[in-house]
Amino acid sequence: MASSRSSSSVPRPGAGGGGGGGSGSHALFRKDRDRDSAPRHYKPTRSLPDVCPMEPTGDAGRLCDGPSVVADQHRWTVYNSKVNLPAALNDPRLTKRESDFFTKTWGLDFAETEVMPAHYLPNITKEHFSSYLQETSQREKIHERCKNICPVKDELDSASNITNNHDKSRTELEQVPKIFMKPDFALDDPATFNAVLPWSHFSIAGGKGSRDVASSRLLQEKLSHYLDVVEVSIARQISLRSEAFFHAMSSQHDLQDRLRETARAVAALRERMAAVERALCEGPLRVLRQAVARGNCVRLQNKLKLMAAVHQTQPTVQLLLSTSEFVGALELIATTQEVLQQELQGVLSFRHLGSQLCEMEKLIDKMMIADFSTYARSDLNRPLEEDVQVLEKDRLESLVFGLLRQRKLDFLEIYSEEMIMAAKGIVKQCVLNTVSQMEEIDTETVVKLADQMRLMTFVQWFELLRNVFENFNLFLKRIKATLNVIRNVVLEVLDSSQRGKLAEPAVAECRPGPPGPPQPRDSDVAYLTHEGMFISDAFGEPEAPPPGPDARPAPSAPRAPPQPRGEPSCGSDSASGTTESSSSREHAPAGGAGITVSEDMMPSDLELGRVAGNVQELLYTASDVSHDRCVKFLMARAKDGALERLSSSEFVCLSQAVEQFVRDTEELCHRRSVSLQGALQSQANRFVHRFHEERKTKLSLLLDNERWKQAEVPAEFQDLVNSIADGRISLPDRKHTGTEDRKPSDYLTVDGQKYAVVGTVLLLIRIFLEYCQCVNDIPSIATDMLTRLSDLLKHFNSRSCQLVLGAGALQVVGLKTITTKNLALASRCLQLVVHYIPVIRAHFETKLLPKQYSILRHFDHITKDYNDHIAEISAKLVAIMDSLFEKVLSKYEVKAPMPSSCFRNVCKQMAKMHEAIYDLLPEEQTRMLFLRINGSFKLHLKRQLSRLNVVNDGGPQHGLVMVDVAFFTGHIQTLRSLEALDLNMAEIWEQKR
Repeated sequence: MASSRSSSSVPRPGAGGGGGGGSGSHALFRKDRDRDSAPRHYKPTRSLPDVCPMEPTGDAGRLCDGPSVVADQHRWTVYNSKVNLPAALNDPRLTKRESDFFTKTWGLDFAETEVMPAHYLPNITKEHFSSYLQETSQREKIHERCKNICPVKDELDSASNITNNHDKSRTELEQVPKIFMKPDFALDDPATFNAVLPWSHFSIAGGKGSRDVASSRLLQEKLSHYLDVVEVSIARQISLRSEAFFHAMSSQHDLQDRLRETARAVAALRERMAAVERALCEGPLRVLRQAVARGNCVRLQNKLKLMAAVHQTQPTVQLLLSTSEFVGALELIATTQEVLQQELQGVLSFRHLGSQLCEMEKLIDKMMIADFSTYARSDLNRPLEEDVQVLEKDRLESLVFGLLRQRKLDFLEIYSEEMIMAAKGIVKQCVLNTVSQMEEIDTETVVKLADQMRLMTFVQWFELLRNVFENFNLFLKRIKATLNVIRNVVLEVLDSSQRGKLAEPAVAECRPGPPGPPQPRDSDVAYLTHEGMFISDAFGEPEAPPPGPDARPAPSAPRAPPQPRGEPSCGSDSASGTTESSSSREHAPAGGAGITVSEDMMPSDLELGRVAGNVQELLYTASDVSHDRCVKFLMARAKDGALERLSSSEFVCLSQAVEQFVRDTEELCHRRSVSLQGALQSQANRFVHRFHEERKTKLSLLLDNERWKQAEVPAEFQDLVNSIADGRISLPDRKHTGTEDRKPSDYLTVDGQKYAVVGTVLLLIRIFLEYCQCVNDIPSIATDMLTRLSDLLKHFNSRSCQLVLGAGALQVVGLKTITTKNLALASRCLQLVVHYIPVIRAHFETKLLPKQYSILRHFDHITKDYNDHIAEISAKLVAIMDSLFEKVLSKYEVKAPMPSSCFRNVCKQMAKMHEAIYDLLPEEQTRMLFLRINGSFKLHLKRQLSRLNVVNDGGPQHGLVMVDVAFFTGHIQTLRSLEALDLNMAEIWEQKR
């Protein structure tokens, strides 16, 4: 019923064969050796590739013929397959089996896998073929039309056969009612049962008639026919796929054979391994187990010795504290605590020792802090006259090291507080010592120290100030020496820590012996089980000799646990051993147990570096505190304005003393404190204000009384100017001999030029030299003094302009008129001041910081104002002659006699002008001034000639004018320094057009 051509290629073990498809469903199938040679009869079906092809395995009874990794490494096995059939069949991820599972081609594409896109190939889309499809679309249509007209014969036959078979099968299956094809078909459903077996056709009432029998038989035949149709269809489908199915089954059985062979090989290997273990391992392991047991006994003995040493810790610590040996006591406590935590952890007899040691350590911390506070107080408050810089240096070093070891890094704050209190006491003690030696001050009436200081004279107070400065210098030197000791201890600890870190890798590299497993800790107890655990402990035990009858553990073995620092094994010598060990702590070899404990307790490198920085900051704080106390001392004197009333020399002395103290503290502490300088600057500003107001008032009085006449120059002023020319911008020392015998001169000679000046300008030169001298003595007031000096120069310029150009001197002094001589003299005085402004600027520039150079622009503005003033005076002189020319030449007539009276009058006025300014102004300025006056004269003469219609036509009037012009030219050239002056009188004539 279900026979097919493909079923003949699979032999069946049963004798008969089977018709129907149900007889051989539970049989085992073996793969036919000659199956590959059988011809294929069906073109549409393709055989699947073999999952596990047959390989010769030899005799299965021999162990050496089992699977070999070496022999089979280049042969194909089931592990080389890309798809595993059992895995594909039992895939739990699929809720429903694929419909085409038994029809898909076996191979790489059997299972659905995601193919990753290639990175080196472009992404080809349909648009890439659009141009090709457009070109071939017409030919494709013609080809399809020809195929439809003339189909291929083979394809027609094949298509017709497939179509006939399919139509036949479909027609047969259509005979079966649709109810049998439903997925929910079940006869236990009454509706389904009634539809399949229509009992209504049978009689219910009685008996079985012939009609009922015929209906039952007909129904049975119909159902049998439906069964045959379905079985035939199933057999046809099985026949189409039987070859691939039986191929897969045979491959599965072959795989099972290989697995059984592998299991036999593994069992044989396990038997061999068990024999090797019995022959080679049990005896050596027993030896190693005994060696480990002996090592455990040695460790137990060492533990007992260590416990005996730890038991003596508390008496030893008390003995060390009685001698103030804090470092040794702390070292012993730390070592004991480490031993308790690492070596003796869990020992009940020592369960309270750790807490007791912690309480003792806290007590030592309090004792060290109190001792350091006492030391700082006694060191800072002892008399400054002592030559010893550091008090009890060894005690200080021990205290600092102990505080560092306990991480009490705030001990510098204690020293800072004691330092501030000592600084207050220094000022108070100096004042008391000074006042006690003065009889004129009644200490019973004047109780406060500030009031007593204000009753002193400046000389007495200044001497007290110098004494305070000297005591603070000694105080800072003592603090610096103490802080240097503290800093050296911190740096030594830091250097020791860094050297220890560098030595650790070197010790590890130089350790003898080949590299092997890590050595076990002394506190570990090794156990050897039957699995062979802790075998490395037995190999790593250096002190265990070979087992023998006389073998005893050596008490001085190198692997014995380290004794706590200073703790011997016996109780009587524990104190001495601890003291010696703690004193030689720094000289212990790197890598020892004691150094490791000490380094663990010490602060980190970062914290030590911070402490070293705080030591330097504390020195800076000492300098600032000293300056602050001096500021309060200074302000107590300046409370009622006593410092503002000082003379220039006294204030200079005060400033020099303060600057010297600032320099001394800066050299000592390497930092410049600014509080005292700020207080001095505040007083200096008040002093500068008073200094400036006095000189400005003095200059105003001089200007208001100035009659603007040329003054004689005393010899001392000439010497003053000469010293400025030599580069000495300061007031010279007073000399009572030499200058009184020399006569005063008419001019002030500056750099080879003669200046005719008034008396006010001579005093102005001395005044600005006083400003420069004050800046030399007090450099901190340079900016303020520069501003005040600029204001003074501006005041002189503006006030002289008001008095001369503005004719203010007529009312102030009572002058009748401002003459050309007054104007020329004022111009020359201004030129002298302009000459000295660059000198003053250069001097102030040396006293300023580069960032303060911007204020020097005041001198540029002042120079511009002075030059404008000088130009205005020159213009005023020209304007005087211009008004004269306009008045005289307006009456000029061209007629005999020649030269005319008008030209004689002009020449006379020109001679007076020359006589007035020649001795005051330089020759170059005189020539330039007369060129401008001559230009004004030519302009007015040209206008008058144009008004008279006189032209240069060679006529009589032209000749008369030329006679007057020749007279004017000759008269001007007879004046001194004007002989070569080019007057260019041809410009008086109108140009002919």
